[in-house]
Amino acid sequence: MYHAAMNGTFGIHIDRGARQALSAQIADGIREAIRDGRLAPGARLPSWNDLAAQLGVARGTVRTAYEELADGQFVIPSGAAGTRVARRLPLGRPEPEPARTRAPFGGFPKGATAALPFQVGVPAADLFPAALWTRLLGQAARDTAAAPADYPDPRGEPALRAAIAGYLAMARGFACHPSQVFVTHGYAGALSTILRVLPVQGADAWFEEPGYPFARTALGWAGVRPVPVPVDADGLDVQAARLRAPHAAIALVTPGQQAPLGATMSLERRVALIEWAHAGERWIIEDDYLGELQLTRRAAPALASMDPHRVIHIGTFSKTIAPGLRMGYLVVPEVLVPAVQEVTGTLEPAPPPVIQQAVTGFIQQGHYLRHLRRMKRAYASRRDAVSLALDDAGLAWENGGLSLRIALPDGANDAALARAAHAAELAPVPLSPWYAGASARSGLLLGVTNVPEQQARALVERLAAVLRGATG
Repeated sequence: MYHAAMNGTFGIHIDRGARQALSAQIADGIREAIRDGRLAPGARLPSWNDLAAQLGVARGTVRTAYEELADGQFVIPSGAAGTRVARRLPLGRPEPEPARTRAPFGGFPKGATAALPFQVGVPAADLFPAALWTRLLGQAARDTAAAPADYPDPRGEPALRAAIAGYLAMARGFACHPSQVFVTHGYAGALSTILRVLPVQGADAWFEEPGYPFARTALGWAGVRPVPVPVDADGLDVQAARLRAPHAAIALVTPGQQAPLGATMSLERRVALIEWAHAGERWIIEDDYLGELQLTRRAAPALASMDPHRVIHIGTFSKTIAPGLRMGYLVVPEVLVPAVQEVTGTLEPAPPPVIQQAVTGFIQQGHYLRHLRRMKRAYASRRDAVSLALDDAGLAWENGGLSLRIALPDGANDAALARAAHAAELAPVPLSPWYAGASARSGLLLGVTNVPEQQARALVERLAAVLRGATG
């Protein structure tokens, strides 16, 4: 007996106009019938001839479908005894998690995320030259496929390291040799690498207050105690740092555009910080957060340009090209090169060469600098549009570089307000988690990069309605 299998075609639908082969459509239909129980374990399937006649297809088409199902262990062919559904089905592949919007600050996002308006730290997707990037990526894939099979350089592709060194010399005033450049898996990979190299476990580290929460967490995981040091309009307060942690071994700073306040470290503070580093054989880790995207003036030179001996420079393409690249770079003083080479060769190798080659072409052919100029013009216009809309909505704000800060009353729960805004498909970031000490301020950070001018007013009005509803 065929049991349920003999009763019709158990829901198989044939679309002769579809791109999918008829055999694949039949296999999909039977597989679905098995999964939802319409075909029980052990049930006998119709013969090739019988099912072909019922579906109006060739016998060989059904045979191909059955062979595909047998290969996947959904059915078991038994010669003259026919083909039966397997008693135990193969383990199914886990369904991919749907892309979802990023949860407000307070925990690491789980799974794929999709950017929402006002999200901080994401480049404008509508400004990215997608067609150009597709061409560069395709050429890189062809070149990689044609290359001899070998392990890639864990430090990064030589051409990309040279391109990064050239870019830093021209755009950030920082002269370095390609041997000092290491391509990493984003900012996180660069920070992880250098924390494995420096002998700082158990030591104190100067850390900006407010400062990037995930970096603070990373320092703690590395056995370093981050000591919060106040930040003002001139950057990290070096004098206050000396008083709070006189024996600190490292300082982690964002001198180009302080995250999240947006201030550029003054020359006086830079000199004081470098003098501190040299006085005790200490290290400065420069997170060049958005340093090349100053909107109001020419970008300040990298801190490493003032001292190539004690400053370790970290940059990333996540905020200038695309977060999905997960690509950054680490530039270290020459004395640290051997140790970093050992770590990258053992635990932290560079991303796949195909992505590196695409980025190399993007830089070498001049597209990267043109893209940066275009983004700066667009971001300045978007910031102006958002600030004007905030004024019209009666919301006081402060400039933070590529974000604007909305101050909230003392004691206001900015995390709860961010969650309420998230429910309205907006992604402001609460300010308070950026503070580690008792001086935490409440506020919301509004990224301006992914808010086109023509949408700014409507999005700000939606945010204002959320705030009124949550605080009214």
